[in-house]
Amino acid sequence: MSALGPIGRLGRWSATHGRIVAVTWIVLIVGLGAVAPRVETALSGAGWEDSGSESVQVRDTVQRGFDGAASSALTVVVASDSLTTGDPAFTATVARVTALLDDEEAVSSVAAPSAEAGTISRDGRTAIVLGGAASDPTGMVRAADDLKGPLADAAAPGTTVSLTGSSGMWSDFNSANRDAMLTSELISWPVTLAILIVAFGALVAAGLPLLLTILSLAASAGSLVVAAQLFDVSIWAMNFALMFALALGIDYALFIVVRFRAALADGRHSRIEAAALTMDTAGTAVLFSGLTVLIALTAVMLVPSPAFRSMALGIMLSVVFVLGATLTLLPAVLARLGDRINRFALPWARTAEHRSPRFARWGQRLWSKPALYGVPALIVLLALAAPVLGLRTGMPSISVVPEGDSSRVGYAQVVDGFGPGAPGQLQLVGPAAEMADARAIATADPGIAQSSPPRAGTGGLALVTAVPAMDPSDPALGASVDRLRDALPGGVLVGGAAAENHDLETALNEYTPIVIAVVLALGFLLLLVALQAPLVAAIGVLTSLLATAAAFGVARLIFQEGHLAGLLGFESQGFLDAWGPVFFFAMIFAISMDYTVFLLSAAKEHWDHSHDAEGAAVEGMAHSGRVVVAAAAVMVAVFFTFALSGPLPPKEMGIILGIAVLLDALLVRLLLLPVAMRLAGAAAWWRPRWLARALPEVRFGHG
Repeated sequence: MSALGPIGRLGRWSATHGRIVAVTWIVLIVGLGAVAPRVETALSGAGWEDSGSESVQVRDTVQRGFDGAASSALTVVVASDSLTTGDPAFTATVARVTALLDDEEAVSSVAAPSAEAGTISRDGRTAIVLGGAASDPTGMVRAADDLKGPLADAAAPGTTVSLTGSSGMWSDFNSANRDAMLTSELISWPVTLAILIVAFGALVAAGLPLLLTILSLAASAGSLVVAAQLFDVSIWAMNFALMFALALGIDYALFIVVRFRAALADGRHSRIEAAALTMDTAGTAVLFSGLTVLIALTAVMLVPSPAFRSMALGIMLSVVFVLGATLTLLPAVLARLGDRINRFALPWARTAEHRSPRFARWGQRLWSKPALYGVPALIVLLALAAPVLGLRTGMPSISVVPEGDSSRVGYAQVVDGFGPGAPGQLQLVGPAAEMADARAIATADPGIAQSSPPRAGTGGLALVTAVPAMDPSDPALGASVDRLRDALPGGVLVGGAAAENHDLETALNEYTPIVIAVVLALGFLLLLVALQAPLVAAIGVLTSLLATAAAFGVARLIFQEGHLAGLLGFESQGFLDAWGPVFFFAMIFAISMDYTVFLLSAAKEHWDHSHDAEGAAVEGMAHSGRVVVAAAAVMVAVFFTFALSGPLPPKEMGIILGIAVLLDALLVRLLLLPVAMRLAGAAAWWRPRWLARALPEVRFGHG
């Protein structure tokens, strides 16, 4: 057997030390898996904020100095269609609500409804009880989880009790999201298994990717629980970790197992040698693919938001465990199984096939007639990408919470009783001597409907509450916040839940181009190291960028314009959630580069062997096309099942990612990328001498 590279040597070591590898993974899985069931209760429901923003500073100041009356305080709405605050049943309901809040450790104080404080509606049929925040936003969301049921049960006949506000909304949203994820998991696993059985043609081989994914998921969940002991980790981190562990785990195992079966069927290699050769070729490609995903997600860490950073961390942890299992445990299992990998084969399956004659013919057709196939593919992608120029973003509105949930019902009751801007009230805090002027400035602003007299707090500070004239999701509210900040005295700060959303949206708009630039630059550098040729690396990045733009163009048509809203079961907000562009870009680009690495690594393997540009393109397609199609089918199935139920953001995530994978696999990897290689010819693999000296030598072998 020819000299192996580092990944090949790791594969051979794992294959010959299977017991050590197995014990190591058993210890790891048992250790982390023991705490994994706690993941849903350990993770955070909040963190959607710009940590360094003015509004977060206001929240912390108000929580300390004004009896916890911060944006994360609990807002409980008592309402009735027939009773008023003077009726005994209404009064009894308010008393029970007050008692429940008093008994909650996360509540620092309870403010009963009063006309002076503006918490009783003019008709007397709606009253608000405020529970001051004694904990951080994550703790208040957990308190909302515990209280919303007992609070609803506290309602006397003729009244309703609804927990709303920021903490109540995140509690309901997270609950709906968990239910949606559970439904999606139940659907995605059997669908995925069915696709794998068709792709592998044998039950044992099809089961390996799922085994790998389950182990990686257990380790990822346990590691997130450990991380949550050190800092807040968003519950969404587990959702994304689940999606990526399932999608990438299957992708990588598919690529490895197909190559191993071919090497074993060759008849010239033992099980150990077949495993080593497989890891030297496909394993090296998997490593670079995983590094591409990690690099793309590292750029998301630039966004100064705990939710974003922890979601990126969740995916990165799942990728690390998937990579670790793929590069060590999988070759050990494959070497142990040997020919038994093909047990329970389907009658029509060609289990040893690695090079697909069908995809070889397709590669030859693309090489001979590039314009015939490349031009239509390019036109379709550009047409789909064009709408991205009119893409609008905004922070999620209350419509992302399912109808009938406590926070959405309470929100509507607050709007009916106090006006459209009441759920998004702003908080102005500053030196007491300046707050009378601050109130006058706020009252004069056209975006403010009313404001409260200054309320004295600790440390010589005072608080003014300003009620906007528009709904919190209206873009005009952000303009009002900016005007107030420009007009108010220098020591007065503007906060509140609506201002926190505005500040996060501003930060996302600021960091999105930075993240995109970093992802593109680092992606190009990694492809340059892997492929050793600047032109083919640039082709890989540019085609991935085109696929990403097309996915966002489709996203605008669906989520901003509302096309297919009825079919997909959601209510269009008139914009895409503001966190989508930066986060989805990183994820889509990472997935797109995943397929790019698979195809171009196979092409480079043959280029290194023959230095024939046509042969490299055709053989790259022949050896990777079937894997790309099967992997894309699994990913599309996984992502689309996550879009079948639940609130709007998971639908956005599943549909956008699913469409991105579909477009990337069918129009880019199987059409446009091979055509671009045809147009570049041998120049695609040109490497200047100075670059050859600067780059480490990377070869994907030739088994």
